[in-house]
Amino acid sequence: MSTWIDWANFTPISALLGGALIGLAAAILITGIGRILGMSGIINSALAELPKLSWQLAFVIGMAVTTWLYSLVIGFPEFEIDQPAWRIILAGLLVGFGTRLGSGCTSGHGVCGISRLSTRSITATVTFMVGGIVTASLFALI
Repeated sequence: MSTWIDWANFTPISALLGGALIGLAAAILITGIGRILGMSGIINSALAELPKLSWQLAFVIGMAVTTWLYSLVIGFPEFEIDQPAWRIILAGLLVGFGTRLGSGCTSGHGVCGISRLSTRSITATVTFMVGGIVTASLFALI
């Protein structure tokens, strides 16, 4: 019998740990320096201030280094992307456009904004989710 859960790839422990770490990072950033953990804004600020070493650039470098260290210690699961390159590129461009249009990304609006009960962030997150569902559904038809 088929279910909507892919039990072979169901990893609740790592998902819970990852979510807790994102929440902890967001809490440390907001209480430590009063900044919102929104990755699109952090990356944009890091690139805008190059070559100066800012906290944003240090954050982005830290994300890359910890991902690399994780891959050395734990490794990454094998996966295959069975989509043509044009779909992947188009999806990336649509995400970037939506991030600009929504003045932030899911980490800023979804994690930090909803936790602050921001109406703007709740609206943006619902819009992101509906847009993602519609886009994925349309791509499935192509």
